[in-house]
Amino acid sequence: MTHATPIPEHPAPIPAAEERGLLRIAGLPYFIIAFIARLPFAMMVVGVLTVVVSARGSLSLGGLTSAAVGLGTACFGPLLGAAADRFGQRMVLLILAIANGAMLVLFTVVVYTGGADALVLISAFGIGATAPQVAPMSRSRLVTMIADRMPEAARTRTVSGTMAYESAADETVFVFGPFIVGILASAIAPWAPLIGAAVLTVVFVGAFALHPSARVVSVHRGEDGRAPSAVTELFSPRLLIVVVGILGVGMFFGTMLTSLTSFMADRGAAEQAGLLYGVMGVGSAILALGVAWLPVRFSLRARWLLFAGILLGGSLLLLLVDSPATMMIALGIMGIGIGPTLVTQYSFGAARSPLGRSATVMTMLGSGIVVGQSLGAAVAGELAESAGTTSALVLPIVSAAIAFVAGLVNWWLSGPRPRVASV
Repeated sequence: MTHATPIPEHPAPIPAAEERGLLRIAGLPYFIIAFIARLPFAMMVVGVLTVVVSARGSLSLGGLTSAAVGLGTACFGPLLGAAADRFGQRMVLLILAIANGAMLVLFTVVVYTGGADALVLISAFGIGATAPQVAPMSRSRLVTMIADRMPEAARTRTVSGTMAYESAADETVFVFGPFIVGILASAIAPWAPLIGAAVLTVVFVGAFALHPSARVVSVHRGEDGRAPSAVTELFSPRLLIVVVGILGVGMFFGTMLTSLTSFMADRGAAEQAGLLYGVMGVGSAILALGVAWLPVRFSLRARWLLFAGILLGGSLLLLLVDSPATMMIALGIMGIGIGPTLVTQYSFGAARSPLGRSATVMTMLGSGIVVGQSLGAAVAGELAESAGTTSALVLPIVSAAIAFVAGLVNWWLSGPRPRVASV
């Protein structure tokens, strides 16, 4: 297997000056633009659900519509990543910024003008299919900068720190995205979050596309834009197990939020589910950032097992929760595990990306989260309605177990090997 950014098990210590190199290379404005540009994606699924339920009065159609958004992203996300690898991020993102902004407006019009349900679902699928993959594209850009422009001794910890920041940024926007949707929907109208997302997409995804870093192309790409690695390398067991693991994390997000909503609805406070969920989200984001300071002797495969084990252990407490207070304790423990697990999985993805295909791999991982989240939310919602909250709360345990078992398989696949023992 060819690696774009090999990560040794015990890398050499990195001088502080070299650790700050990526900020100087990318520039502070880059991180600000990239952060805001990922907000629309966090607003889309909840915004679509809010509009459909408000305008059509159907929770069932709302759930199907949200799932259609996730399905569109899952089907086209990796293809968009491959296109960015082949033709460059700038052109791909500019097209997507315009197309996605238009689809958000079109969807709103279709819903409010009484379009057929099938047309609502098709337009929702279009929103997901044209969703700009800002987070994966950002990871790809930064990993390429690290691999191509930083000293080899500085790369390992810088990649780890970068994945930690990116994961924390993702979790932050996925906590605040639904919060912004709620504010706009309450203060203006249910359609306001989608129109706001359309504006943010055109302005900030456009700015992200036009940022000078969009011209960064891996040195492994030829003059014709082709990668030296074969497409078949994307389906190697060592990379696919990372996709399976991150799918489990996505399923956990979807099943946990949905079953938590059912748990609070049983107590007449469904609107407080987001606040409780924030206990896990905030803690997860903080711990995700903390991964960058873990000792370098603590290998990636060991981190995956440890933190996925904490996530699984915390999820088992869901079998015992009987009040919001005990639920908060369980969520707090799960938050310790979920963030670092996600960071570690993305670090594996960066390390195992075939040469010249980092954007493709990152969008594969991002799509894995979306697919898992959509699938988990749909199944948990159906189970909660048909069999009750207690049954639905078993699903986060199953999801955490998938992430943990994938970590066990990864441990075996990444057994001691020369120079890349930890990956």
